[in-house]
Amino acid sequence: MYAIVRTGGKQYRVEPGDTIYVEKLSGAAGEKVALDEVLLVGGEGSTRVGAPRVAGASVLGIVVGQGRDRKVRVFKYKKRKHYRRTRGHRQSYTALRIEAISA
Repeated sequence: MYAIVRTGGKQYRVEPGDTIYVEKLSGAAGEKVALDEVLLVGGEGSTRVGAPRVAGASVLGIVVGQGRDRKVRVFKYKKRKHYRRTRGHRQSYTALRIEAISA
């Protein structure tokens, strides 16, 4: 069984046992998180598509850890104008291990 969930403005295809990295969610390692924005539930012969969400469906995950991604350099310049700006950005994330899909 698999599901497509939306969290942090992105969509993820998940199955029980998967580990996904999502935008930062509150919660310490070991806490349970329920993802309620389930857009599709499939597998085992039938597929349920939500409009916009599947009614009564949820995905249960456990927070594995919190972290920050690698640094992304943002460099802006204008040729012949001596304009240069460098910035760095590190996005925070939460690692989730998917435990169950209920539909």
